[in-house]
Amino acid sequence: AVVSTQSVITAGVGDTLEELWISYNLIEKMKGIGVLKKLKVLFMSNNQVKDWSEVQKLAELPCLVDLNMVSNPIEEKHSLDQTWRAEIEKKLVKLKKLDGIPIVRQDEEDEG
Repeated sequence: AVVSTQSVITAGVGDTLEELWISYNLIEKMKGIGVLKKLKVLFMSNNQVKDWSEVQKLAELPCLVDLNMVSNPIEEKHSLDQTWRAEIEKKLVKLKKLDGIPIVRQDEEDEG
């Protein structure tokens, strides 16, 4: 069965939830994730996310700074060809940490 984040997100938390730890849940779709406007931390390793279109939905989260998607099919595939971090950094421009490793952007290096 396909599991989506919508089945994990309960009504009423969208305005307040700051951290969501949903690893090991066979999640394939990110439907409904956009309601979590205060979400800062999303740990969803060891799920079944396969498509960039699903990852792109995370761009709807204005506060997201820490994302862990280790051991999802999309992460495994693109880590092998070494494009995973670069693609995520392009799609999620406010992210500060990916899979436990800080993101250092070129513009931040120039400021230092």
